[in-house]
Amino acid sequence: MLRRFFKFYRQNYLPINGALAGLLIGLSFHFLGIIATLFLALCTFAGYWIGRQLKKDKSFLRNLLDKILPPGSYR
Repeated sequence: MLRRFFKFYRQNYLPINGALAGLLIGLSFHFLGIIATLFLALCTFAGYWIGRQLKKDKSFLRNLLDKILPPGSYR
């Protein structure tokens, strides 16, 4: 039975993931409100973007902190 479920999921993962994302966004709007949900989405996007940049360039965070903070203040 579990094997059939995973086969079904592999064949239909995009619609299933889209439905789950819609459900999470709808529940988030309902329980958190619009502003909190938008802030959560912004933080999620920022975390994804920073993680993607770190994957490309390991010194990205150090360079970013050098631009934001005075040099050497975070060490």
